[in-house]
Amino acid sequence: MKDVKVLGSGCKRCIETAALVQGEADRLGVPIRLEKVTDYAAIAKFGIASTPGVVVDGKVVHAGGLPKAESIAAWLSS
Repeated sequence: MKDVKVLGSGCKRCIETAALVQGEADRLGVPIRLEKVTDYAAIAKFGIASTPGVVVDGKVVHAGGLPKAESIAAWLSS
């Protein structure tokens, strides 16, 4: 099971990013544990300056803007 965190304030782009990640995981049949992190101190610990950010298994894979489905698939498949 992949541990995925979406980092952000809970804005529209952050919510959409979480939905994109969940949708791609469902499409691929990859089980994930999705957590939305909205606490700024917790986000800062990852070194994210631009949200939304995505962390997969403890590694920052994306920061700022909406990620592409192809990128999400690659993160979940590795």
